[in-house]
Amino acid sequence: MSNDTFRDLSQNPLVQRLGVPRIPVLRRYSPGQPLLDGPALVSAVGAGRNAEQIRALLKDAGVADAGAEGKVAAAVLDATGARTLDDLAAAREFLTPAVRRLAPSGRLLLLGPEPDPADVEASAVAQAFEGIVRSAGKEVRAGATANLLVVHPDAPPAAADSAVRFFLSARSAYVDGQVVRIGVPVGQAQDPIGMDSSAEVDRPLAGRVAVVTGAARGIGAAIADTLARDGAIVVAVDVPAAGEALARVANRTGGTALQLDITAPDAAERLLAHLRERHGRVDVVVHNAGITRDKLLANMDADRWNAVLAVNLRAQLAINDALLASDVLSDTGRIVCISSTSGIAGNRGQANYAASKAGVIGMVRALAPRLAERGATINAIAPGFIETEMTGKMPLGTREAGRRINSLRQGGLPVDVAETVGWLGQAESGGVTGQVVRVCGQSLLGA
Repeated sequence: MSNDTFRDLSQNPLVQRLGVPRIPVLRRYSPGQPLLDGPALVSAVGAGRNAEQIRALLKDAGVADAGAEGKVAAAVLDATGARTLDDLAAAREFLTPAVRRLAPSGRLLLLGPEPDPADVEASAVAQAFEGIVRSAGKEVRAGATANLLVVHPDAPPAAADSAVRFFLSARSAYVDGQVVRIGVPVGQAQDPIGMDSSAEVDRPLAGRVAVVTGAARGIGAAIADTLARDGAIVVAVDVPAAGEALARVANRTGGTALQLDITAPDAAERLLAHLRERHGRVDVVVHNAGITRDKLLANMDADRWNAVLAVNLRAQLAINDALLASDVLSDTGRIVCISSTSGIAGNRGQANYAASKAGVIGMVRALAPRLAERGATINAIAPGFIETEMTGKMPLGTREAGRRINSLRQGGLPVDVAETVGWLGQAESGGVTGQVVRVCGQSLLGA
């Protein structure tokens, strides 16, 4: 947990009487937790085609239908068939009372249409839902979130299931104001789900082999822990200097440790050889390793520039090239690259770091079509202010500013990034590729 003294003090009724705003305590996932802790409200506007699938999903998860009154844990609107301004007005008729009924840590989830270039009004309406959800994310309170899934017209209803589960669950506690596009699942033309229907919801990664770079500490260690919790066999990778911490992660997760400098010329070859020898394949590749060497651009030297680009981008490019040229990546391979909101919004003194993280986003978009040809996906996650050992050493004012400039008014935790990695790493998430998902509490930076 984070050491957020102000958030903790804000829970005190005496402090609240002084007019201090309450910082919500977010509902986060723990094994065995129900999908939602209350009823859900589900509706559709236009010729929505996903509402019945969502109702069936919620029923299977034991979530009750909401009545006409009372608080709801989630409000879901299927607007995939919305094409006119009248449909948009109908959406407002649902959303206005639904938002008022959201319980603490509630979930507002919209499913919207892809813009239709042949229909100007339909395209305007499709884009309008982005404005609605980004505004709603700034308005909902008490830890609630608002997100939008844009569903391709050819995507079968079940293609959105993994995303619906993720965004409704406590796993998405720090993901707010996001737009994710759901396409036709790659490599699964006949089977849109792409996973055994008997797979346990609580262990969606059961049996999948996952490699995590930079796994010795911080966000990387949280990713390894979370993937192992969800059933994955974890290969934890980090530099030899971090060997002791890396071994602890591997032991804790029941996985293996691979001491490897990913910037070495033979790093990709050694990594693939390890995976082939130990497991015969890899299902999830998480490019998490990263460094900072901050300096104003006017004073940036070649060593700082080259070191950051080598770890944060060049190594990922080399490993991905090796995976594409090999048979090690499985038919439901999922590559997840850790970018940063700095790569979207930039950051003073971090031109090298922002370049590397923006480069990761460009790499993801370019590789998505190539990986889709073999049934694999690649996505990026852009964390915002995440409470780590590094942020704990920041000056108080800088740290407090980082925590509060988002809709949830607090920093995220490493597990928030890890939960998003786990969702994108599922075989069932084949409809999501080439995307950037921000885990930032809807940060005002780069919004």
